[in-house]
Amino acid sequence: MIDPLSPEIVVIGSINLDVVVPVAQLPMPGQTVLGGGQSRHHGGKGATQALAVARLGRSVALIGRVGADESGPELVEALAAEGVQTRHVTVTHGVPTGRALVAMDPAGENTVIITPGANGRLMPGDCEAAKDVLASARVTLLQQEVPRETNQAASRIAGGFVIVNPAPVRAQEHPLPGDVDIVVPNRGDLAALLGLAPTALSDTEEIARAARALRGANAVLVTLGSEGALLVEGTQVTRIKPFPVDVVDRAGADDCFRGALACALADGEPLAKAAAFAAAAAALSTTRPGSQPALPTRDEVERFLTAHR
Repeated sequence: MIDPLSPEIVVIGSINLDVVVPVAQLPMPGQTVLGGGQSRHHGGKGATQALAVARLGRSVALIGRVGADESGPELVEALAAEGVQTRHVTVTHGVPTGRALVAMDPAGENTVIITPGANGRLMPGDCEAAKDVLASARVTLLQQEVPRETNQAASRIAGGFVIVNPAPVRAQEHPLPGDVDIVVPNRGDLAALLGLAPTALSDTEEIARAARALRGANAVLVTLGSEGALLVEGTQVTRIKPFPVDVVDRAGADDCFRGALACALADGEPLAKAAAFAAAAAALSTTRPGSQPALPTRDEVERFLTAHR
């Protein structure tokens, strides 16, 4: 039986309201494009990763902040209704809840601008206040939509695996706190971390070389969208095969991947097998619209894996 007061997985991260506008094509620098009608969705890397874990049947706590505006409590209530433990989510007065401004093209590709709001007020003290759940969790998930010093505090307290999603990459700032087990960038994030052009990592050898150059983690797992993922552990490189699907929306795929990875590691799976499970969950999430609504259940992922064996 799952004990919601002793979560197996803890996520330190953002809680956002996503404002999504469909466009015929993503704008180039200096270009203005006409968008369709906007829609609003529950989002944020932290919230989406935590919800992915809950949908996959693992107990999870989220450490975060929202504003005292209309959307903040609504976002927290929705997470709690899905089984995410929210007792360490704080309502912060004087700042708005975080927002993500998303442009989405017909192929499901997107560009995102984050305005942190209350997420930027998440402090090391919030991690200290939650040290009981952090110290006992099997896996802790971190990402870059909250202050770096908060991630450093969380990694220091965490008792299990520590996974870092280094997005959004911040120029001239090393994103990895101490005590990191696995860093999970996408191809663009990895290039940005090393000061390379977004197109620099075009093949497996280049990606593996770049992953080895990223210091501070025991393993680097690079997500490659429709090409699957690449796991780099020292000199060992493992290709994680893609799952061919008809893509509707890629918005939540990376966060789904990381949440599913945490679940599989909490199950005791080796990293390569955990990555394959995560790739399946992420692929399945792209077949449905929305970020959080598209997150699959464990039964759905298991049936998907059976169908693709």
